[in-house]
Formats: sequence, structure tokens, C-alpha cells
Amino acid sequence: MSAKEDAKGRRPGKGKAKWIRILLGVGYWVQGFRCFPWMAVNFFLKDSVKVDSSTLQILQNSVNLPMVGKPIYGVVSDAVYISGQHRVPYIAIGAFLQAMSWLTIVILSQSNISVVTLSLYLLLSNLGASVAEVANDAIVAEMGKSENSQSASSGELQSFVWMASSVGGVLGNLLGGAAIDRFSPQSMFIFFGLLLVLQFLITISVPERSLNLPKSPSNVGIRKQLSELSAALQKPEIAYSIAWFAASYAIIPALTGTMFFYQTQYLKIDAAVLGISKVFGQVVTLLWGIIYNRSLKSVQPRKLIETIQATMAVFMISDVLFIKGIYRQMGVPDSIYIVVFSGVLEVLFFFKILPFSILIAQLCPRGCEGSLMAFVMSAVALAFIVSGYLGVALASYLGVTGNDFSGLPLGLLIQAVCTFLPLFSSSWIPDQKSKTRTE
Repeated sequence: MSAKEDAKGRRPGKGKAKWIRILLGVGYWVQGFRCFPWMAVNFFLKDSVKVDSSTLQILQNSVNLPMVGKPIYGVVSDAVYISGQHRVPYIAIGAFLQAMSWLTIVILSQSNISVVTLSLYLLLSNLGASVAEVANDAIVAEMGKSENSQSASSGELQSFVWMASSVGGVLGNLLGGAAIDRFSPQSMFIFFGLLLVLQFLITISVPERSLNLPKSPSNVGIRKQLSELSAALQKPEIAYSIAWFAASYAIIPALTGTMFFYQTQYLKIDAAVLGISKVFGQVVTLLWGIIYNRSLKSVQPRKLIETIQATMAVFMISDVLFIKGIYRQMGVPDSIYIVVFSGVLEVLFFFKILPFSILIAQLCPRGCEGSLMAFVMSAVALAFIVSGYLGVALASYLGVTGNDFSGLPLGLLIQAVCTFLPLFSSSWIPDQKSKTRTE
């Protein structure tokens, strides 16, 4: 019976599972490690290119625009085969585009590189990252669908790639914080570019047939794939789930920029403390993946997502107490609070993605895994953009500036209330994993 299942591509053997873990482990680790060169980008723009803070913020947001186009990359990945393969080649293309972008920036930065030129290559890098992420996510979704949801292995691959990305993030922040004071930004760009070359070489050495991925019905065209994606999005359990998930981010006015200025301008917190805070958050993210894999896979996704959403609001209320100086009066140093609480709150926003991605993998009709998962991440990317704009509007309305933080406690309370609001409509998310799969 196991041989028969293997022939259908439903249960890969140990050797094939090993190749899947190597391909995805490297891919998601590099994805998490991307914080390493981006830490250097900020210093390079400030110290070498001499941009002001507003230009820096505009550039940081603008170069993330390729992330919004993920549904297009997903449709192409699902529909357009390259040498009979439609996942591995796109991972290789993504790694190649990123490596070319970072190494070209190194070459051009030896002379005076303009902000426009730098932005174009950063856009190209993020385009490559988006393409690779879409293909990686599609493989995870396909393998999640091929697994028996009642077995102990259900969700194991999702947890594995989550942890791989977290490990990459931890190392990226640790090494990045140490390297900033010892090496030039160009040296950090070269190091990451060479890592991407290594990922490219590993990827092209793995034939897709060795992964034993579930077979798509046929080599369909893009128009057909768009039709299938549209049909999937018309399913109430999918449409409502994605709508709620995106809205649960978009409705929250993000005040991260304001908090950054409060910590650095008002409290005079050292940059090293902020770096340690990010590392602590990444470690917590890694632990979350381990705990989920060992103890929480059987918990209904909706309950987990609701709990995480409520916990986010509680942490925001805690920030109000922090601004008011309550923790300081209790003897808790500002630096300790920022490392622990701020570090955890920053990554709590992403905790919901793990159970939600597993839920969507179960609900997704076979054949459009890449495009649907890409649509989800695109919706989340847009939601974060909306959240950021709302945060800017809220700070402006309350009169919070880089020198006046008197309205910040009220802003954080409003943020917490907005975080609680989605809980009243969480019934839009199915209360259990789908037990039937659409073929």
C-alpha cells in the first residue's frame, strides 16, 4: 500500500523527504537571514548615500512593492513549467536575481551610486525573494495537502520551515549587529550575495522529480490557473478566512516608527539594545515553531489565532504602562522591557501565520496551492501597508512627533482596542481543519 501511495506522490520516502527538507531548509533559512544585509542597507543609505529619514522610510516601503505581486508569481509558478518542472526552477531564478542584485550593488557602490539606482536593484532583489518564497510556500502547501491530517506528521513540514526561517533570522540579527561595527556594508552585501550563489547551486542540483510532489492535473495555462484561483477564492471558507486574516492586520494602526523614536530619541536607548531585542524576538519565534510542532498541532487554528490576537492587544496595553513609567517605578529597567516585551510584540504579529497557513493548505483545492498561498501573503503585505498608513494618520491626529510623545499612551490604547475588534468576527475562520480535500 505504501508503494502505491508513493506512486501517487502522497507519501515521499525518507530519501525524498530528505531532499525536500534540504531544499526548503536552505530556502527558508536564507529567507530569514535576509535581515543581515538589510541591516547594512540602512547604515549605507544614512552614512554613504546621505539620505534623510523621510527618504529612507519612503525607500524602505517602496522596495517592498514586489511582495504585493506574489499572486502573479504564484499563478505563473502553478501554470508555466520549465523543463517539466514548476517549483524548483522558480526558486533558482529567485536566488539568481537576488545574488545578481546584491553583488551588482557592491560593484556600483565603489563609486557614487544614486538613490534611484540603488532602489532599482533593491526592488530586483525583493522581486527575486518574492518569486523564491512563492515557490517554497507552494511546495509546503502541496506537501501539507498530501499529508494525512489525522497523522502525527500533519503540519510537521510547516513547523520545520518556520523554524528554519527563525534560525536564519536569529543568526542574521546576531551577525549583522556584530558586523556593522567591524565591516563595511559592501562586505556584508558580498557575504550575502555569495550565500545566494550557494543557494542557487544547491537548488539547481535538486531535480524536482526527486521531491515526489503531488501531481497537478495538467500543464494548464495561466488563464486556466487564474480561473482556478478565482474559483478557490469564491469558496466561502477560503474567502472569509483570508478577508478576516488580512483585516486583522490592516485594522491595527501601527505605531512602530513612533515607538522607535520614543526609544532612541527620548529614552536614549542604545542601538545595540534594539538589536538584542530583535534577536530575542527571533528566538521566541523559533520556540513558537517548536512548541507548535510538539504540542499545538491538534489545537483548532481558530482558537490559536484568537489567542494570539488577544495576546497582542495585552502587550500593547503593557506598552501604555511602559510609557507611563509604571515598570520603571517597579524597578524594571527600560532596556530590559524593550528587549523582552518589545521584542516579543514585534514577532507576535507573525505568530498567526503558522496556524493560518496550515489551515489554508488544508482548504486549498489541488493545483492552485502556489497562487492561493501567494494571494494570502500579498493580502498580508497590503494589510501591513494600510496598517502603517493608519499609524501615521493616528500619530498625526494625536500630535505625536519626534519631540512630543504626550499623545502616545492614548495612541497605544486605541491600537489595543483596534487589535481586539477582529475577535468579534473570528467566526469567519473555520473552527476546524477541513477533513475533505478538493481534488
